[in-house]
Amino acid sequence: MLGSCRIMKVIFAVAACAVPVAAAAQSETVANFYKDKQIRIVVGASAGSDYDLGTRLLAQHMSRYIPGNPTFIVQNMTGAGGIRAANYVYNVAPKDGTVLADFSRNIPSQAVLGQKGVRVDPRRMGWIGATSTPNRICAVRGSSPIRSIDQLFTTELLVGSTGVGSAYSIVPTVINKTIGTRFKIIEGYKGLADILIAMEQGEVGGTCQTLNQFKSTYAEMIRKGTVRVLFSVEEEPVTDPPGVPTIFGKLKTEADRQLFRFVFDATAVFGRPYAFGPDVPAERVAALRAAFLAAVNDPALVADAKRQGIDMSYRTAAELEKYVERLYETPPDVMKKAAAILVR
Repeated sequence: MLGSCRIMKVIFAVAACAVPVAAAAQSETVANFYKDKQIRIVVGASAGSDYDLGTRLLAQHMSRYIPGNPTFIVQNMTGAGGIRAANYVYNVAPKDGTVLADFSRNIPSQAVLGQKGVRVDPRRMGWIGATSTPNRICAVRGSSPIRSIDQLFTTELLVGSTGVGSAYSIVPTVINKTIGTRFKIIEGYKGLADILIAMEQGEVGGTCQTLNQFKSTYAEMIRKGTVRVLFSVEEEPVTDPPGVPTIFGKLKTEADRQLFRFVFDATAVFGRPYAFGPDVPAERVAALRAAFLAAVNDPALVADAKRQGIDMSYRTAAELEKYVERLYETPPDVMKKAAAILVR
């Protein structure tokens, strides 16, 4: 019996020593792989967008926290509201940990709904983390005769969009089909900058997008009244600018509220998500997750984000994985209604 106890002590001692040795070996393996390499972040939005600015800020600070200190390059891949970028990283890009995606927060729910063209299974993604807590809003040109939500029931409003997978299209489509507003979506713009030019030139009267997108780059337009926020989309109202109503006040049934929570609140939690495609080696995924956490807490990044007005609030990869599971657990009747509205 005494001999057995001694043997067990030896086994536990060896195991305890083996854990740091294994971790060190894994770190060394990751460092060897990433040394002199480049990590490409494919952004499914245009240059100057909220996704683009947040990614470029992250890329400036993340390298030194990754074993081997690889360099970063940011590539904008627009198309279909982020679907093109998500499909590329999931299906085409190398699965070795050198290509990372920053795609639309709407992609996971669109994949769950079976949106045509989305060739991604979010349960197989190598989630790294997310930044930003978005509030989506619909805004109009400052001179627009539309001053309230109620006018949208009788007056058509042309809104600019980048494609079916983007908030630009999803927000007005869901609101139209649920409560009968008269948004008319004009797709094909590259990003918010082009849409704002179209608003100025009278091609469209407004657009729907995240408030952060406006505030990080175009806050002056809101302050001066060139662009006017008409309403917010999530259940929790925005506080800045003050006095903005939420569309939830116009929803008449609990079924409609459930639908909006699935389409909007459930996607807001993904913020600005970052993920590898499937089958990237686990140790490289773990290394990027740790580096991501370190970077968003770096005082230099925090200071830069504050100066530039970029929301870098953080969510873990584990949280994103949990949110994906919840999407797949959505009640069938809510899923059916959402699919009937959004899948095309």
